[in-house]
Amino acid sequence: MSDPSPKPRIAVGADHAGFHVKEAVKRFLHEQGYAIQDVGTDSEASVDYPDFARQVAEKVARGEAELGVLVCGTGMGMAIAANKVPGIRAAVAHDALTARLARQHNDANVLAIGGRVLDEAAALAIVREFLNAQFEGGRHQRRVDKISALETTRPETEQAARSGNH
Repeated sequence: MSDPSPKPRIAVGADHAGFHVKEAVKRFLHEQGYAIQDVGTDSEASVDYPDFARQVAEKVARGEAELGVLVCGTGMGMAIAANKVPGIRAAVAHDALTARLARQHNDANVLAIGGRVLDEAAALAIVREFLNAQFEGGRHQRRVDKISALETTRPETEQAARSGNH
């Protein structure tokens, strides 16, 4: 009998500050049987995190990976950059609870963590929690739909609609 819910494909990426944690995450994912797409970086040589955030986010947005994991110094820069790609809901998590809630309530499809603020064990616990959580839907779906609508709503159109000027 085949597994009815195969493990999601995971795209991973990091800058120089997240390189070592990314490598630990890759080992963990491989050991757990996940298919991994590593977009880099491949060393601690200085690089620009938006380049890697974009690559992971675009893989997730195109459906080449179901989920993404990004690592930079704090996770914040990666999340900001990834969230510029339509269809991406990247969340920074510094603990297992926020990782789980990002999936359950926000349907986050990219996890961003910090290689300078987390040790390897904490990072792996956060990744595990993120991957094991499922979106709860229900009242949260309405909110996720509103987030998605922000990708297509222009600020001046929204302002005109609120003020009654069309």
